[in-house]
Amino acid sequence: MSAAHAIATTPIPAPAPRTIAVAAGDGIGPEIMDAVLAVLSAADPGLGFQPVTVGLEAYRNGALSGFGPEVMDAITRHGVLLKGPITTPQGGGYKSVNVSLRKSLGLYANLRPCVAYHPFIATRHPAMDVVIVRENEEDTYAGIEHRQSEEVYQCLKLITRPGCERIVRYAFEYARSHGRRKLTCMTKDNIMKLTDGLFHRVFDEIAAEYPELAAEHMIIDIGTAKMAVDPERFDVVVAPNLYGDILSDVAAEVAGSIGIAPSSNIGRDCAMFEAVHGSAPDIAGRDLANPSGLLLSAVMMLVHLGRTQAATRVHNAWLRTIEDGVLTADMARAGQRPAVGTRAFAGAVIDRLGQAPRTLAAVDYPAVAVAAPARVDRPTAARTPAAKALVGVDVFVNWDQHPRNPDALGRRLEAMAAPEWRLSLVTNRGVKVYPQGQAQTLCTDHWRCRFVASGPDSATPQAIAALLLRLHAGGLDAVKTENLYTFDGKPGYSQAQGE
Repeated sequence: MSAAHAIATTPIPAPAPRTIAVAAGDGIGPEIMDAVLAVLSAADPGLGFQPVTVGLEAYRNGALSGFGPEVMDAITRHGVLLKGPITTPQGGGYKSVNVSLRKSLGLYANLRPCVAYHPFIATRHPAMDVVIVRENEEDTYAGIEHRQSEEVYQCLKLITRPGCERIVRYAFEYARSHGRRKLTCMTKDNIMKLTDGLFHRVFDEIAAEYPELAAEHMIIDIGTAKMAVDPERFDVVVAPNLYGDILSDVAAEVAGSIGIAPSSNIGRDCAMFEAVHGSAPDIAGRDLANPSGLLLSAVMMLVHLGRTQAATRVHNAWLRTIEDGVLTADMARAGQRPAVGTRAFAGAVIDRLGQAPRTLAAVDYPAVAVAAPARVDRPTAARTPAAKALVGVDVFVNWDQHPRNPDALGRRLEAMAAPEWRLSLVTNRGVKVYPQGQAQTLCTDHWRCRFVASGPDSATPQAIAALLLRLHAGGLDAVKTENLYTFDGKPGYSQAQGE
């Protein structure tokens, strides 16, 4: 919750002791984590910390996911993880720790508040107060990639209706519980009409359940441009995974510094809190790093745990600290007093615990944790399953005969299609090259060959198998197939350019 939307409450009893799992991370991670834990211990003596190993050390110990089973056990037992930035080794065989943790723990909602703290942290948009709600498990982050030929690699983009419904409803519930007034959905459904189209359609469906909230849709490219130059027009933004990742970094930098940007990753049973920035190995160990992003993430964690008195004390002390001009190098502007280091900044926050800011709006978090709205993965209204019918198949062929003549390939495929199939077209990189392609089209060694049923009953799994055997016997390497279905008579597949 930003300062602009704080809610006043009466004092509540101190919460019971609570232990959280803590992963220091890599690079600057250990030093900013030490700073943050010092602040948390001073503000909330009832907190305990269980260290777990995540990141480079875990990779070196043979955990290709970047963490071992003891990490999952600790998070499951304690319900939360406070995590420093992680370095994922470059090269094959290493999965992103963040992505693996989010998926393994079902942390479907990534929440990133982006708030300007004018005039104490430089920004051109002093009224900016935006929350990005990013879907956290699907999209291209499913990590399903294949090399299919000498020249062509693919990445699958997976968007599901349950995933869309859950994240969109989370965004609306968050907006309602935090006094927000408008939600903006951003997709690229003018191009990706099925995947992004589903996300947009679900947004429109769920928006109708929240008539008190304004709802709009923007194409992601113009939406990102508007975020960079006019962020005040946005309130809460919800987006699929990849767009949300990029957009939230843009928004954080526009607000003043990515070094102050916090984030939470919320699931049904547990949550993870982390700064948005990376591990910055170039300044590691030099007492230069800004702990603010991780500290504000810890504030979100305290609210999530219902420890709202401590959250209020830490956040207000942080606001007072930057008001007093105590800033790390990335926050300080030219001409200001010299920047302080990581430890000194944490010490300044501790010294101001119990104080409130004088210019910025003070925070007073509610007694009820509002970082995690009521469960949003409840079943949706039952719908009648669509009638699904197999009508064709796309066969992707690795063919590298020179010269790469689409007409020559098309004629070979025509001869192999009958009797069950008719060759509809051949594309290369999504562009139709047969029949009647253009000579200017760049062709690689990877061809999509679309076969449609020649009769009402000819499209069967057996007919697909027979077609593949004929292609193989004819010297063509079929590297992938995608069945073509209609749902209630409507195509469940995209048209090719030029089709």
